[in-house]
Amino acid sequence: MDPFEWLEENRSAIDDLVVTRGGVILRDLGLNAVSEFNRAVRTFTPDLLEYVHRSTPRTKVGGKLYTATEYPADKSIPLHNENSYTDSWPSRIYFYCAVAAGQGGETPTADSRRVYQRIDPAVREKFERTGVRYVRNFTDGIDLSWQEVFQTADRAEVEAYCEAHGIEFEWRSDGPVLSTRQHCQAFLRHPRTGDMVWFNQAHLFHISALAESERGSLVSELGIENVPRNAFYGNGDPIEPEVLTHIRDVYEKEKMVVPWRRGDIMILDNLLLAHGRNPYQGDRKTVVAMS
Repeated sequence: MDPFEWLEENRSAIDDLVVTRGGVILRDLGLNAVSEFNRAVRTFTPDLLEYVHRSTPRTKVGGKLYTATEYPADKSIPLHNENSYTDSWPSRIYFYCAVAAGQGGETPTADSRRVYQRIDPAVREKFERTGVRYVRNFTDGIDLSWQEVFQTADRAEVEAYCEAHGIEFEWRSDGPVLSTRQHCQAFLRHPRTGDMVWFNQAHLFHISALAESERGSLVSELGIENVPRNAFYGNGDPIEPEVLTHIRDVYEKEKMVVPWRRGDIMILDNLLLAHGRNPYQGDRKTVVAMS
């Protein structure tokens, strides 16, 4: 079997599965190189996205392919929809398992429709009224630099991007070099299925997502108003701890885990399925593309 011919012949059926089920794993296609993954992805779309307005570190591996989020192996990455902290996001996300970890390292998923339905109606109602406000502070040597996030060292380009996307920004001479604030959606309606999906990263951006020791160090050093990232209700009110706990519990209850095998391709509808990463041991290499 020629894997690329097979993908071409079954492209429509795969697309239907992704839209109805939220995602699909393609296994045993015999793809053994990142270049072959790149060719496979372009069966579905010729137009891949650059990763701009970043929230996590990644390395470009060629073309518009990136490593999955580079985060310590002993840490989990919470379930989330890619770029749901902005007003612009990919509709599809493609993962390729170049090296499967010896232990752990799965990419768990959760159905964003079921997450929305499980969220307490009173919680949904307040987020519906207010949305989510994301606050980011860029301090030299702490978290991502503004140059990495916006993929430029030109302040004018950063300002143009912020103005185009409704991001308030302030260059500062004390504390953080740059502070930004953006008001975004808490959930939305899928354009093809009509389903309501939970679609934000309030639980991930909020300072409570950090380990207590790390959180304490940042607040002590910078002050709570200058921590690298935080999330609030869209009107600026703090999000209650119990609300964040509830949202994280819902994600945990909806989590699905399939172990990686080398050569696997996972295609997700980025609105229908959230994804994360489990801790792992040994080598692991996962490559990502977005469209």
